[in-house]
Amino acid sequence: MAQKAPTLRQFQDRFPTEDSCLDHLFQVRYGTDFDCPKCGRPAKYSRVKGRRAYQCNWCAHQLYPTAGTPFDRTRTPLRDWFYVMFLFTTTRNGVAAKRVERELGVTYKTAWRMCHEIRKYMGALDSDDPLGGPGEIVEIDETLIGGSVSGKGSGYKANKTCVVGMLERDGELITRVAAGRHKAAMRELIHTHVLPGTRVNTDEFGGYHGLDACGFDHVTVNHKAGEYAKPCGAGVNTIEGFWAQLKRGINGTHIHVSGKHLPKYLGEFEYRWNMRQVPHLMLDRLMVSFQR
Repeated sequence: MAQKAPTLRQFQDRFPTEDSCLDHLFQVRYGTDFDCPKCGRPAKYSRVKGRRAYQCNWCAHQLYPTAGTPFDRTRTPLRDWFYVMFLFTTTRNGVAAKRVERELGVTYKTAWRMCHEIRKYMGALDSDDPLGGPGEIVEIDETLIGGSVSGKGSGYKANKTCVVGMLERDGELITRVAAGRHKAAMRELIHTHVLPGTRVNTDEFGGYHGLDACGFDHVTVNHKAGEYAKPCGAGVNTIEGFWAQLKRGINGTHIHVSGKHLPKYLGEFEYRWNMRQVPHLMLDRLMVSFQR
């Protein structure tokens, strides 16, 4: 049985004070068994009062666990940062900067920066290794996000952003903003992120035509004819389930997401999807990423 994500009470018990958060960063970054980088002796460090630093008991060399992270040179308490990361890893539909502003009592500018820094690291954690391979199945589908639907023809799509999702069965998901909703853009993304020999499941959208000639076993389902799955198991229902979750988050939590920042939001939702089987590890993995 999969372990559950930590509860708020468990999180508060784990990080009750500012010092406990800083101690955690120090342990994650340097561990307990290392030599002082200055004097070379076995590390014996103690906390420097009034500063986010630890000092070597031998030579007084100081280490700053927050250096090189978004926590550096910020007056926002570490407990607030940790709490926002907790929210990001325990919610399905995302976290709005206005919620962070209200709950922490910070300015909207500060809340917005905190959220976008966390999204950036969530997106960076997922592997960019190609999906699939001979004998593997990858579902590929595209969707339009943002803008408004008004009028007919090609004009109603001009203010929308095309996003392509590639999902390996029993594997990982990769989402990318496409340069356009046409065959050349689709093929470029597919060749970059899907290995030759993969069985690729798509719908009948014209941008996927000709994938058989590109080294893929291409199987399509015709949604217009009411076909959503084939006897062989081909379909794009799983990736469409992810689109539904993504759009619930954008429309319900964020209301609007600009094309400029859309990749960060995609990385956030992609991270949660790929970690959904191990929700108890989401927070720790994210915290470790800030120390790289």
